[in-house]
Amino acid sequence: MRTYDFSPLMRSTVGFDRIEQLFRGLERATADNSFPPYNIVKTDADHYRITMAVAGFTEDQLELVANQNSLKISGKSLEEKEEVEYLHRGLAARSFVQNFELAETIKVVGASMENGLLHIDLVREIPEELKPRTIEINKGKLIESKAA
Repeated sequence: MRTYDFSPLMRSTVGFDRIEQLFRGLERATADNSFPPYNIVKTDADHYRITMAVAGFTEDQLELVANQNSLKISGKSLEEKEEVEYLHRGLAARSFVQNFELAETIKVVGASMENGLLHIDLVREIPEELKPRTIEINKGKLIESKAA
């Protein structure tokens, strides 16, 4: 696995620590197992959906934790009490943890489970202070500074 040194970039920037964390997360994500399989779909300009195949898991065995800019999905498989002789075992029944890094404006708004698929709905919420605004141009009037 190739590693990158971000220290030259970080020496000349201020307040971009999260970018380094994202790159480190990308390095881990490519090395980690991608179980269970999932899709990320952009349903419109501000709405997204993560769909994860969790066949064999119940809602009680799954945990979703949204924390600041991350979403952690974990599944805990229950130990089988009966000894079963499998002729073929194609359904994975192992525990998992899947982490997603979210942009600061992305919020988790809900989750549902249907036919072995876990659906997690996300929305982009841009605060008013970050939205573009129109500035009125005053004709012939000077605006005095209040900093004097």
